[in-house]
Amino acid sequence: MKKIVTVIQARTGSSRLPGKVTKEILGRSLLIRMVERVQASVLRGCIVVATTREAEDDVIESICKDNRILCYRGSSFDLLDRHYQAGKWQEADAIVKIPSDCPLIDPLVIDKVLQYYLDNNYDYVSNLHPATYPDGNDVEVMDFKTLETAWKEADKDFEREHTTPYLWEHPEKFNIGNVEWGSGLDYSMSHRFTIDYAGDFVFIKTIYESLYPAKHNFGLQDILELLRTQPEIALINEKYAGVNWYRNHINELKTVSAAQTKQL
Repeated sequence: MKKIVTVIQARTGSSRLPGKVTKEILGRSLLIRMVERVQASVLRGCIVVATTREAEDDVIESICKDNRILCYRGSSFDLLDRHYQAGKWQEADAIVKIPSDCPLIDPLVIDKVLQYYLDNNYDYVSNLHPATYPDGNDVEVMDFKTLETAWKEADKDFEREHTTPYLWEHPEKFNIGNVEWGSGLDYSMSHRFTIDYAGDFVFIKTIYESLYPAKHNFGLQDILELLRTQPEIALINEKYAGVNWYRNHINELKTVSAAQTKQL
């Protein structure tokens, strides 16, 4: 049986929305709301919050200690190293990468991607290449030895900062799998459930206040139904839909097209 370690990367030093993971939703920090949703996954294994060694991120370590969550502190910029070292610390066979800006992530999606990884012989599986799920349901799973190869060989700044590009940018080296929504549906550029801007926080807070706690582990279908019946909620952060980090490296990325990102 493989030991799975789910790493949630988190820091307070966001340039666009500083301290976003410590902002409160219904009395608990966004980070804890995020962890709660990952904990609802059946296959997630051990959960580690991976933050930086910067003094400003002492608060993240404190939140983890108060809530009995494992915390690893590492490089501020080199998230590839942070994930590798966290996995090595926990003697992982496989690493799941989920960023802390996904507090609406559906536990069923986490399990779907993980089950696909476990049922097949892939080095790396995600639901991102190409993406079809709403932004903010990012799940990436990789064999630890595969992660170690990237850790040793990746030499571009964006490959270190974003952890996994070296893997999916080299399909000739790695056996890569992808999980899609299905039925030809693609919500990746039209629905934004992640947090990077003040409007995103208002959107996420509104979703929680509308669905929680009546539906404690509400999922994607619950959110989509809410947006269908109350379309004004989607307008809160609509202008950011499709905006992601790809836009800053579109000329360097080989397996991502301009249609998969949007400029502000």
